[in-house]
Amino acid sequence: MDIEVFPHRLLSADTTEKLLNDLEAVEGIRRIVIQGQRLPSEDINPERRKITIKGEEIDLQVQTGRVLMDIEDEEIIDEVRSVCEDNLPFGFNIHVGTFIRKQKTVTDQIKYGDTLDEMSDEVVGLTDQNAQLSERATIIKKEKK
Repeated sequence: MDIEVFPHRLLSADTTEKLLNDLEAVEGIRRIVIQGQRLPSEDINPERRKITIKGEEIDLQVQTGRVLMDIEDEEIIDEVRSVCEDNLPFGFNIHVGTFIRKQKTVTDQIKYGDTLDEMSDEVVGLTDQNAQLSERATIIKKEKK
C-alpha cells in the first residue's frame, strides 16, 4: 500500500531532513521517495546541500514537494499523520493510492539489460527510468529487528 504526503508548501532542506529522520523511526514504512523540482547547483541555491538521514549524508537534489511511502498496512497512516503534524505546521494532505512501481518493467529491461536480474526489488520505482540510478536515488537500509 502506498501513501502520498502532499505538503501545502515546498519544503526547505532543514524541514526535509527533520521529516525524513522522524519518518525513518516509524515502523512499517518500507520505502520513502521524495519528489520535487530539481535544484540548481550549490553555488546558485543554498537549499541544494547534504542532509543527514540516519547518520548517512545524502545530497539533496530536489526541493521536496511530495513524499511517497510504501507502507505495510493502513494503521501506519495515523503515525505518519502525527509525524507530519509535528513537522509541517502549514498543513498537508495524505492520499492513499499507488504511487511507486512494484514490478520491473520492459523499460527497466531495456535500460539495465542483464544486470536487471541482479537489482534488488527495493530499487524498482524509486527513480526516473531515463536517469542514471546512481545520480537519482540513495538507498538507506533499514535495520532488521
